[in-house]
Amino acid sequence: MIAQAIVIQNQHVLMVKQYVQRGDIVWNFPGGGIEEGETPEQACIRELREETGYEIQLVQLLHEQFDKYTFAACITGGELLHDFASAYNEDIIEVAWISLADESKFDPVTKPMLNLYRKNIGLD
Repeated sequence: MIAQAIVIQNQHVLMVKQYVQRGDIVWNFPGGGIEEGETPEQACIRELREETGYEIQLVQLLHEQFDKYTFAACITGGELLHDFASAYNEDIIEVAWISLADESKFDPVTKPMLNLYRKNIGLD
């Protein structure tokens, strides 16, 4: 089970560039595995802090399918920081704010989720 969050500020979305199981390198929304005893919400908040350095507040569950939870979230604290030395971040290459206008960064997995965010939350 996986929990991830879409965080958008100033026409930019918070994303991580990472290796995925199939061996590709993709830009993805920050998030990760739900640990035993965690709710999807708790896992999402923990994963965002581990991967990006930000504290977040979940706004809404946008989508749930095949044990993958996608939340809309907003930043409540922290700063962009990635701990590349941590074992739990070994698949991450980069963390960045990506312009929503940069279509090249979005793929058939992330683009529909962004569209869902636009439909349900709108853009700031």
